Amino acid sequence: MTKFFSMKSPVIISCDIFCAVVDNYGDIGVCWRLAKQLAHEHGVAVRLWVDDLASFRKLCPQVDADIPSQHWRGVEIRPWNAAFPEVEPAQIVIEAFACDLPERYVAAMAAQAHKPLWLNLEYLSAEDWVAGCHVLPSPHPRLPLLKYFFFPGFTRDTGGLLLERDLLARRDAFLADPAAQEKYWQALAVPARQPGEVRVSLFSYENPAIPGLLANWAAGAQPVTCLVPEGRALPQVAEFLGRPQLVAGDVVLQGRLRVQVLPFVEQEYYDELLWACDCNFVRGEDSFVRAQWAGKPFVWHIYPQHDGVHMKKLHAFLDIYCAGLAQACAQDVCALWDAWNIDDAASQADFASSGQAWNHFWMHQSMLRQHSSDWSRHLSGNNLALNLLDFSRRVGKIAAFEI
Repeated sequence: MTKFFSMKSPVIISCDIFCAVVDNYGDIGVCWRLAKQLAHEHGVAVRLWVDDLASFRKLCPQVDADIPSQHWRGVEIRPWNAAFPEVEPAQIVIEAFACDLPERYVAAMAAQAHKPLWLNLEYLSAEDWVAGCHVLPSPHPRLPLLKYFFFPGFTRDTGGLLLERDLLARRDAFLADPAAQEKYWQALAVPARQPGEVRVSLFSYENPAIPGLLANWAAGAQPVTCLVPEGRALPQVAEFLGRPQLVAGDVVLQGRLRVQVLPFVEQEYYDELLWACDCNFVRGEDSFVRAQWAGKPFVWHIYPQHDGVHMKKLHAFLDIYCAGLAQACAQDVCALWDAWNIDDAASQADFASSGQAWNHFWMHQSMLRQHSSDWSRHLSGNNLALNLLDFSRRVGKIAAFEI
């Protein structure tokens, strides 16, 4: 565990994280991971303020939405509502994804003799401008406070990515243990692999490209097991399979395709699914990052925006991710990712292109496996939680610390 210290005696660092839950659980997913890592690995006293505890229960089922304070996984969880209580601000205050802090809390920050470090934890992006904006200060228009913009990212001049200290070691141990993998599949009631079988996890938003991909797998030469966690894509999967609905535990066979529905997976268990599968379709930010730590080939469904800005963000990531790939492989990765992120205005032929794009993509499976493993190692030296604490130390908000 990281030990924080002053010159005289050990101190406890405090941190308040404010999170507004959105419909896809992405914001709370990132905040919950950060809160747990700061508490478990660095001894930080974390309060996580959440405006929708009922939705938060999807990620932490033990949470009781009706009580004012509770502790789970080493984190104090507090409801964030209109009647915000009078509390002493923490030394580090994280405003996640520009979710405006309560005015009462901001006033309390300004009243302190030693002002907290105020960070706006931004969304993840690979765009060029991110490095130039990382840790830029923004003075409050009325109060003696500075807010800094803290950008996660994929390069050394950004805030990095959330990575627990033992995650890659646990992944490698799992992948080196066939018995552990078999036990995992047995727990899911997935039968033994057939020769040449491909196992895929499918976690996405609503996506018009889903039927084309499933149809391709059903008609293909290789058997495919597709594991679909409960979520927004499930009605489309059910429609393709001719079912009025699908629920956790359902298994449907169509041609060479076997679809199995999983319950919504808690964060602590999602990584094992990514490790166990041959390829992972992921969405948003949190599962996108976890897929990269899994070291397996993956396909990203970026959160769609009406003005099409998301495609610029998608291509910015592809530019750096594909830089080390052979040209033909890089082209086929980009083609599948573009087909998977096609918009609703495209033609039916375009929707079906996801299946053909998959065939070209998976021809490079050996190269993609090696690249995915190398990529995770490349990213692992830039840890968001450590960078955040180091920045706090450098601006004088916490004492020095040692690993």
